[in-house]
Amino acid sequence: MEFGRVENIDAVDYTLPPDDKYTAQLFKELKKSKAKPQIYVGCAKWGRPDWIGKIYPKGTKAGDFLKNYVTHYNSIELNAFFYQLFPQATVEKWASLAPDDFRFCPKFTNIITHIRRLKNAEKDTDAFLQTVNSFGKKLGTSFIQLGDNFGPKHFESINDYLRGLPKDFDVALELRSKDWFADNVMSDEIYNLMKELGVTYIITDTSGRRDVLHMRLTTPKAFIRYVGNGLHPTDYKRIDDWVERIAEWLDNGLQTLYFFIHQHDELHSPELSLYMIEKLNKRCNLNLKTPLLINKPKNPGLFK
Repeated sequence: MEFGRVENIDAVDYTLPPDDKYTAQLFKELKKSKAKPQIYVGCAKWGRPDWIGKIYPKGTKAGDFLKNYVTHYNSIELNAFFYQLFPQATVEKWASLAPDDFRFCPKFTNIITHIRRLKNAEKDTDAFLQTVNSFGKKLGTSFIQLGDNFGPKHFESINDYLRGLPKDFDVALELRSKDWFADNVMSDEIYNLMKELGVTYIITDTSGRRDVLHMRLTTPKAFIRYVGNGLHPTDYKRIDDWVERIAEWLDNGLQTLYFFIHQHDELHSPELSLYMIEKLNKRCNLNLKTPLLINKPKNPGLFK
């Protein structure tokens, strides 16, 4: 993920902002559920040849990457759908390789979001929905990512599009235009729309765009896209802070968490995800599966 990339990492203030007032209000309104929270941590893609010898055994063929990936993680942020709509038979095969508790989180195709820009996209949306529903019960939250130039002046397009989706379809929205975060009125309006429709507001933690770290929850679900910097020391401190915040949210009634680890080249995503999951398991008394690195790093930060 290149979004928010910076050259001078040490100049960035990585302090995790306090919860937005709307998040605090959401938690006050929640009826505490006795159900066990659903926690998913994963990466952005499984097709990484440079993970051979890291989490994939030596000699693993590309066609077996997913089969190996699902033994390490319980979810995947499926960015590949942004570039193409895969055949239903392919999706069904992928689903068959994953255990029942695994979740695929496909991104809406760029034809819908960046070419048609949410307008006159009914046929493309129907095709997308039909395809991703082939994941069956292993379909997690699908997500819409809007570009840097899709600002508040396009509010009505977002409103119309979201209202046109099936009411029972689980969807999240990522906003990237700086104008959403500069205009409090429009920021509140889009928040209220998402809350009304049950659309999860994606939080992105990346170095060069701290404004998208808005800390606003619109549903009892957090969908977090975390972008590290090649195992820079700040990567670990940021994860530590996130684990503490997630623990607070779980105590306040958070029902579902998706936390997806990105790196700008994804090479070191397994190491950082291992650190995240181990810390989360310990702090929140969870039992999430941990990626089994073939040569576990000796970085002392991994064993705090």
